[in-house]
Amino acid sequence: MSLVLAEIREGGVALLTLNRPERRNALSPELMDDLIAALKAAEADPAARVIVLTGAGKMFCAGGDLVGGMGAGFDGVIGAETSRRRFAELIAAIPALAKPVIAAVQGDALGGGCGIVAACDLAVVDPAARIGTPEINVGLFPYVITAPLQRNVSRKALLEMMLCGDKVDAARAVALGLANSVSAPGAAVDEAIALALRIASKSAAIVALGKRSFYQAADLNYASALELLNGRLTVNLLAEDAMEGVVAFAEKRAPQWKDK
Repeated sequence: MSLVLAEIREGGVALLTLNRPERRNALSPELMDDLIAALKAAEADPAARVIVLTGAGKMFCAGGDLVGGMGAGFDGVIGAETSRRRFAELIAAIPALAKPVIAAVQGDALGGGCGIVAACDLAVVDPAARIGTPEINVGLFPYVITAPLQRNVSRKALLEMMLCGDKVDAARAVALGLANSVSAPGAAVDEAIALALRIASKSAAIVALGKRSFYQAADLNYASALELLNGRLTVNLLAEDAMEGVVAFAEKRAPQWKDK
């Protein structure tokens, strides 16, 4: 049985569910493999326009599986580093997808789970959920997830989380930039799907172009970012959907996207 459940909802939403609730959806190598495969499958599925990622049970994701994965023996230091690189590949894969990924955080997202939330494009958090980096409490530091977290949270607030092992509540997660909104109790998945449907109604081609440009520009210096974005604007203006959008606006009707 797959450790990630996948279904396509009406309106073009691919719902992916981490399915290891007995281990609090801890990130075993097998779960990471299944999640990467599920993300790639949703990316390739023309019926999917936006991806919503959540967890089965009471936890979104407890982080690395210290007992059944990260703590297991490997063939030397190099073998361990190579195996654990799979998590870095997962964290890199999410923003690289052409389709937006929304985290529906229905329960705590800790350690690597916190990193997954940070890597997602958007996040909706249940009011009872907590997000945090408790690794320091067991003598570890959250190395890999530092990369996506640094792109979401201010330096001093992030270092406080990491050095103290803090878990922040949903409202604080929004204030820190880790989430977009706090859902009604028990409604994180439903509200994430509603958000996904709003995005799914847009041109998939322009959404993909915009998402890629957003992340590419984020890590460039100011002048290089402006140069990149100016070129992307030219491409956007020549797209069929841009022309359709302008005509539909002038004719006061809903656009009929061709996704190109």
